[in-house]
Amino acid sequence: MGLRSDHQAGRSYGRRGETPVVFGTGQRLRCNMISSITNRGRLAFMIFRQRFTARVFLNFLGRLLRLTRKTRKKVFLIVDGHPVHKARSVLRWLAEHREQIRIFYLPAYSPELNPDELLNQDVKTNALGRVRPVNLQEMMGNVRSYLRIPQARHTVVKNYFRESHVKYAAS
Repeated sequence: MGLRSDHQAGRSYGRRGETPVVFGTGQRLRCNMISSITNRGRLAFMIFRQRFTARVFLNFLGRLLRLTRKTRKKVFLIVDGHPVHKARSVLRWLAEHREQIRIFYLPAYSPELNPDELLNQDVKTNALGRVRPVNLQEMMGNVRSYLRIPQARHTVVKNYFRESHVKYAAS
C-alpha cells in the first residue's frame, strides 16, 4: 500500500469566520507498506521506500515464514489481484514452498473482502492524516510506531475481523 504525507483524513477546526490552516513542508513524501494480519491478532509488516516489486514481496514472504517457523503450521495467505502477487518469480517461489505456504486470491474489485484493507485505512487515517511529517524518516517512524500498537495488542487486530464483509476469514 502506498503512503503519502499529504493524505487528508478527518476535519480541522478554527475560529468562526477564519479558515483553518494546516502547516506542512510542501513536499509529498512517499513510502510503501506491506502487511499481514491473522484472525488471532498477529500483525507482521514491512515499510520500504522503493516500488512494490516481486523481489520485495518475496522478501516479505520469507520473513513471514521465519516468523511462523516455531509453529510449524502451514501459512494461508489471502491477497488481492496485484500483478506482483502473480509474477512468475513469485509463483515459482510458491511452488518451491508449497508445504509451508499457500496463497488464495480475492476476486477482482473487491477490497471490502480484504481484512488488511481495514488496517491500511486505520494507518492512513491515524498515523498520517493527523500529523504532517517534516521528512521521510519521520513519516516512516510515525507509521512504524503506530503499527507497533496493534502488533502488541492483539485485540485491535482481532477487531478488524468483526466487520461484516471479512467475517469469513475469522473462522
